[in-house]
Amino acid sequence: QVQPVESGGTSAQAGGSLILSCEVSETADKFCMGWFHQVPGSEREGVAAIGIRGGGTYYNYANSVKGRFTASRANPQNTVFLQLNSLTQGDTGMYYCAIAFKGLTTSGCPLTATSYNSWGQGTQVTVSS
Repeated sequence: QVQPVESGGTSAQAGGSLILSCEVSETADKFCMGWFHQVPGSEREGVAAIGIRGGGTYYNYANSVKGRFTASRANPQNTVFLQLNSLTQGDTGMYYCAIAFKGLTTSGCPLTATSYNSWGQGTQVTVSS
């Protein structure tokens, strides 16, 4: 099973920015990579997803982060990034990267955790006021 590896989590001030990265050693012609956010006592929630199909790239964002977070891809390094802008204390928590080899539709990749097969160990983001 492919194991993504996240990095870049750190402490930041509200209103600031961070960039998280996720690396995976194996991909396919069609796959999804998703970013998920989780705080203690809450469900793991999808915030962004990037889908790759041939030469096409597709993006999907949760409404809560739309306009603030941006997913991008580095090719051929098999790396995706998540840029977090205009940070708030609500963005504090663990961020996980996950990969799925199915689920990509014309609307992009899903933001549901059950759609993904392999998960990283997470990287912690702490936003202070």
